[in-house]
Amino acid sequence: MTGIVALFGSGETGRYGRQVHERLLNQLPKPPMVAIVETPAGFQSNVDVVSGKIRHFFEHNLQNYRPKVQIVPARRRDGPFDANADAIAAPLAEADLIFAGPGSPTYAARILANSRTLDAIVARVAAGATLSLASAAAIAFGRYALPVYEIFKVGDDLFWANGLDFFARFGHNLTVVPHWNNAEGGADLDTSHCYMGDERFDRLLAMLPGPTTVLAIDEHTACIVDLDRGSCLIHGAGCAYLVQSGDVRAFASGDSFILDEAGTVMSGRGDDELARVDHAISPGI
Repeated sequence: MTGIVALFGSGETGRYGRQVHERLLNQLPKPPMVAIVETPAGFQSNVDVVSGKIRHFFEHNLQNYRPKVQIVPARRRDGPFDANADAIAAPLAEADLIFAGPGSPTYAARILANSRTLDAIVARVAAGATLSLASAAAIAFGRYALPVYEIFKVGDDLFWANGLDFFARFGHNLTVVPHWNNAEGGADLDTSHCYMGDERFDRLLAMLPGPTTVLAIDEHTACIVDLDRGSCLIHGAGCAYLVQSGDVRAFASGDSFILDEAGTVMSGRGDDELARVDHAISPGI
């Protein structure tokens, strides 16, 4: 049975992130084997600090589950941290929960593409492991990847990069955009829509290279996806949004919906088709 994917708009180690991970860990063997993939932050000089904080979250904030945490240092495509090396990907073989998070979406997509690390992640999820993706990793694993650094920091013209298209392996065509309601820019700069702002993101939508369903997620919010059924459940402080052909549909915490292969949506609560994913993180949240 294929595993579940948790997509975080942000806050994966905060209050709501802990609640979601607790319910996900409840469904896994005890003690769970957790693998933290360093790739999105692999270019950063403090990558050890980034992965160390995530490790601390699992080992201390979720200590009741006694997780056995390993780091997957798939930082580059050469040298001792080569994402295409069997030894680097090895910890994924027994992982019950795989986590990847902050960093650069395009860097993560470039390093993981056609790698043994990515193959191992796909194989484990296909075998029933849970995948937890936040921020940059959530973007990178979609059909198209939003180049946040290149546009927001460097000033490149608007464009979409190819993502890893992970969901296509399970029959879904998704492009993921976290940080949807970001407000760091305050009154002076619109940083919503993952730092793109409303006007620029409208232009980006028109520039998508091919058909895809855009799944946007507010900060401190998660969308939990049952890959077998295409069923999704929202939990957190904000909403998730499906953006299709100019139409935006919002789903608040506790809402659920189903994506079929064509990307159409059926919403509801308590539907039998949603029972598995709903059970994975509720009741109790």
